[in-house]
Amino acid sequence: MIDLRSWLFIPGDSEKKLAKADSTGADALIFDLEDSVAPEHKARGRDLVAALLADRPQEARTSQLWVRINPLDSGMALDDLVAVVAAAPDGVMLPKCAGPADIAQLSFYLDALEAQAGLAAGSIAILPVATETAAAPFTLGDYAKVRQARLAGLTWGAEDLAAALGASTNLDPAGGWALTYRTVRTLTLLGAKAAGVQAVDTLYVDFRDEAGLRASSRASRAEGFTGRLAIHPAQVAAINESYLPDAEEVAFAERVVAAFDAAGGAGTVGLDGRMLDIPHLKQARAVLAKAAAYGG
Repeated sequence: MIDLRSWLFIPGDSEKKLAKADSTGADALIFDLEDSVAPEHKARGRDLVAALLADRPQEARTSQLWVRINPLDSGMALDDLVAVVAAAPDGVMLPKCAGPADIAQLSFYLDALEAQAGLAAGSIAILPVATETAAAPFTLGDYAKVRQARLAGLTWGAEDLAAALGASTNLDPAGGWALTYRTVRTLTLLGAKAAGVQAVDTLYVDFRDEAGLRASSRASRAEGFTGRLAIHPAQVAAINESYLPDAEEVAFAERVVAAFDAAGGAGTVGLDGRMLDIPHLKQARAVLAKAAAYGG
């Protein structure tokens, strides 16, 4: 599956915002049944999201359509799944995920509901928010050991983790992430790469600060993150552009591939005074694949 760059949250109980979903340009839309929906509106949110999904068969979708359900221990997750699975979402986001065992439990539910709805087995993917409890970060390396087929990526969150820790802030005095959250972010990146899935960076909260979002997202991609969560449609274009290689990177990648092709199977080549080996070739091919996937 091609990496998805922008993952935009849309409140599942807002008819107005759901109606505009198709025009956002996001690679993935996450219809939220959790934090942005008040308890008394959960049932309405399920109905609206299920109807929207049913009205957009997979072959006609311009974005992937995901649903953030309520946590497995909330008593609402199964109600969410029963309401939406038959309408074939592309994936489910699992909040407050405690580790791979929660992915296995959710996969079990999806197995049964896909079969009941006549959907292809394993067709609905899972993206956990894998750091929202104090214990969850300790399991980030375990996703590589379990290798669950539905796992599409790992992402992290700072707000719920701060609440779980009883922290007064998740920021340092300079306005960046405090050490605890930088550590969790790094472990999420490493855990995703070890498991062979997407590493999806967390929200950039100030949706009015486009310059800051672009700078943060470019730095994020340089570290190895492949996409980012978004909380406002105004963030989508900046995220989409920031997680694509620029023209200079594409041109260099083309030269790297050409140099290895000309070397006739050699494991190392020289280019611009540098010695390059097979990891450089793999990186170059990944750059070209992503650029090609999005028309670059």
